[in-house]
Amino acid sequence: MTSTASPTADTAVHPVPDRHGQNLYATDGELQRLLALYLPPELLRHMQPHFERLGALAGGPLDELAHTADCNPPTLSLRTRTGIDDQRVIKHPAYVEMERLALSEFGLAAMSHRDETLGWKGKMPPLVKYVLTYLFVQAEFGLCCPVSMTDSLARTLKKFGSPALVQRFLPRFQSLDFDALAQGAMFMTEQAAGSDIAATLTQAAKDADGQWRLSGDKWFCSNPDADFAMVLARVEGDPAGMKGVSLFLLPRELDDGTHNHYRIIRLKDKLGTRSMASGEIRLEGAIAYLIGEQGRGFVQMADMVNNSRLSNGVRAAGLMRRACAEAEYIADERRAFGKRLSDMPLMQKQLTKLRLPAEQARTMVFQTALALARSDGGDASAYPLLRILTPLIKFRACRDARKVTGDAMEVRGGCGYIEEWADPRLVRDAHLGSIWEGTSNIVALDVIRAVKREASLPALQAHFGALLDEAALAPAFATALRDALARASALAGTAAQEGGDVIARQAASALYHTCSAIAMAWEGARTGSAQRIEWAQGVLLHRVLPRDPLAPATVPAGWNANTASSALAAA
Repeated sequence: MTSTASPTADTAVHPVPDRHGQNLYATDGELQRLLALYLPPELLRHMQPHFERLGALAGGPLDELAHTADCNPPTLSLRTRTGIDDQRVIKHPAYVEMERLALSEFGLAAMSHRDETLGWKGKMPPLVKYVLTYLFVQAEFGLCCPVSMTDSLARTLKKFGSPALVQRFLPRFQSLDFDALAQGAMFMTEQAAGSDIAATLTQAAKDADGQWRLSGDKWFCSNPDADFAMVLARVEGDPAGMKGVSLFLLPRELDDGTHNHYRIIRLKDKLGTRSMASGEIRLEGAIAYLIGEQGRGFVQMADMVNNSRLSNGVRAAGLMRRACAEAEYIADERRAFGKRLSDMPLMQKQLTKLRLPAEQARTMVFQTALALARSDGGDASAYPLLRILTPLIKFRACRDARKVTGDAMEVRGGCGYIEEWADPRLVRDAHLGSIWEGTSNIVALDVIRAVKREASLPALQAHFGALLDEAALAPAFATALRDALARASALAGTAAQEGGDVIARQAASALYHTCSAIAMAWEGARTGSAQRIEWAQGVLLHRVLPRDPLAPATVPAGWNANTASSALAAA
């Protein structure tokens, strides 16, 4: 006899939870609380519908486009069917649609270079761009590299290009017309000159007409068919080493509409970012334009690289948020042994271990974006802070994303290992963040370089010390944070001394963890979030302070005294 009774709650729930279709902004309460803290109310009200729209796209249609593009990588076409040489990167329509959304509809690359975007009149603060990128990258990581490079190239062109070059080319980087806007790239890497820019072999020489021409091979060029690329080359006759390297703007097409004199030799078969083309370029007397002062190419390119490094940190934060949100959803919806996974103590602990680095990265994105806005606005005191925060977030967040995405995949179980789900793509893409724009060793050393050359350590101590003062935390917890900041700063000072390079990574991690814990506690106090203060305590307890690996980890006595009341009072 067939039963007509209604199914129980347990049997009605599908055993394989699928979060697809959720709005990634509307379901992120922490992001909304932080935006209310960091953005002016009027700007937040204006941007709210745009955040909600992108959140809806990222949770559904954009995620589908990303999956399709990941399964259909770009290909290189060398000739037309009639035998005419015509190099083109053939992109899947899904990728092209994502380009339209990112570059045209939301203006992610042009936003910082326009006086009006998304209906907001006046310059848009960097934080808005990074929040939009943070949402976008939760669905698609690969395209965010060309978006970042386009934004950074325009910034470098404005900062160092001659007025004539800026007037001639910048409008295409400001455009939101998909058929007219320009995309950017940077061609730095060579086989012998990866992070060692002084070993650059590409040559630059003037022809009889006084036009610069570039010759040589570039080994790893993402977005190789970009409309423009910034290229490092050694001017013929200039000295060896870094002082002989100059910066050039390379157009894809010449004034007569013909292709410039360089070829894409092949496209790379990559572990991740499969949707976006990366290739090898051979420059064969390509026409280019000198940017800035001859012989100071790396100094000028460094501004573009640092901007891209911050974007790397933002993207790592976005990947971790997506991974954590997927894991938390599965744990809430999946039932085993008569319980929800999220009710099981070990799963609760596992989710917390995922959430801490994700929230650290999110906080450091906000803090760094504010420092960037102050620095670009002419506040000279903000530059040393920005100079150290940028490599800090690139170094630590990108490394954390590799582990967080991998551990989150485990929560989904066997399905997490299947390419139909987003988990494998998140894991593959996360591994590139630690390579792009400098590997972990290079970026950790850059943190120490900021300490040595830019007086960044006092700026860092002053900024996070002020946040700590403002937070009005429980005295014991505040003292622990203050002591950690002093010790991390002392370690960074030691790393900056002769022979201290060997502890650069340790020092960079110590600064990142301590500063993120302080900023998270400040956020918790300002928003009245006891949860955020608990996360800050977790960061300090598990990632900074010494502890016995054979003893249970517990919050020290006194850390929570008056925490909730002081947080609510501050809010």
